[in-house]
Amino acid sequence: MIFQSFRWARAAALFGIVAIVASCGLPNVGPNKREIFSGSVQRQGDAFVVTVNDRVTRATAVTPALGFNDGFTNAGVIGSDTIRPGDILGLTIWENVDEGLLVGQGQNATALEEVQVDGSGFIFVPYAGRIRAAGNSPEAIRRIITAKLDEQTPDPQVQVRRLAGDGSTVSLTGAVGAQGVYAIERPTRTLSTMLARAGGVTIVPEIAQITVIRGDQRSRIWFQDLFDHPERDIALRGGDRILVEEDTRAFTALGATGGQARVPFFSQDLSALEAIAQVGGLQSATADPTGIFVLRNEPEEISNIVLGRDDLVGAQRLIYVLDLTKPNGLFQARDFVIRDDDTIYVTEAPYAQFSKILGALTGPAVSLDALSSLGSNCSQEHAT
Repeated sequence: MIFQSFRWARAAALFGIVAIVASCGLPNVGPNKREIFSGSVQRQGDAFVVTVNDRVTRATAVTPALGFNDGFTNAGVIGSDTIRPGDILGLTIWENVDEGLLVGQGQNATALEEVQVDGSGFIFVPYAGRIRAAGNSPEAIRRIITAKLDEQTPDPQVQVRRLAGDGSTVSLTGAVGAQGVYAIERPTRTLSTMLARAGGVTIVPEIAQITVIRGDQRSRIWFQDLFDHPERDIALRGGDRILVEEDTRAFTALGATGGQARVPFFSQDLSALEAIAQVGGLQSATADPTGIFVLRNEPEEISNIVLGRDDLVGAQRLIYVLDLTKPNGLFQARDFVIRDDDTIYVTEAPYAQFSKILGALTGPAVSLDALSSLGSNCSQEHAT
């Protein structure tokens, strides 16, 4: 009888120690569902815990709106590359005679290199005189010189090119095929054609952003939108700076997922379902599909809509709960939009913790004394 009582007392002590170990001594990926809910405002915490439904997905479906303002979209297309005072031009003149005005004997062309446009905007060409260059394109200057020389030599041919100077140029930097300074010419008067001239973008088009800086104005557009919507293309202006860069948005994945890391966006719009798939999905052995949480600092205007209130001021901590086991759970996860700096946390299923307890009981070299020592340590931690 005494032996049997001892056995029952030993078993009770063993299960008591296991209960304590389960509460604090076993490894875990993070807080469980109960612990997260205990931090809600409804339970004197500092975060609002909200179950995701169709109304919530609509209220939170906010994506960054990129597009050019009216100052960019209303600017008309300018002419070809415009010459400015201070530019240096190169001229080549062909004459269809043996001894021409400018061409030496035995030659058919002469080159006038480094002809600088003076402060008043003029250049001087022998036999053609003083020519207005500033405000004209190289093509217009060519026609003027040709007309002047045509009166003195038969069928002259003239080529005009800029050797140095600002002119109507734009600079392209970032993730383009060939960074550099490019003249605005007839084929490259718009943003899309200038990007093509520079070799296109060298990053994934879906996450490429184009920023145009014009004076003190700055505007940005998605590269994909630029080609999906041709009406959003803009005309360029001399001095424009064009920057091509990758989308910098990212979310953090933690818990029972295939990977735990800070993950960049791979598209303009990213749903919770796509984000989970992007990190390898849920761990089939441990993840709880009813406990998928999205943590976010939500602006007050969205917070008030989601919570059905009008008294919240400033950003609020919101924890959105997704349950994939519901009949429409996968659809809601597909429709719920992930935003920059979101944290996606997947809790472990209860049976995963139970499996750890069984492992602690049935593992090799596990003694009652060892469990008792671990239980004592846990009890001391709870007491402190």
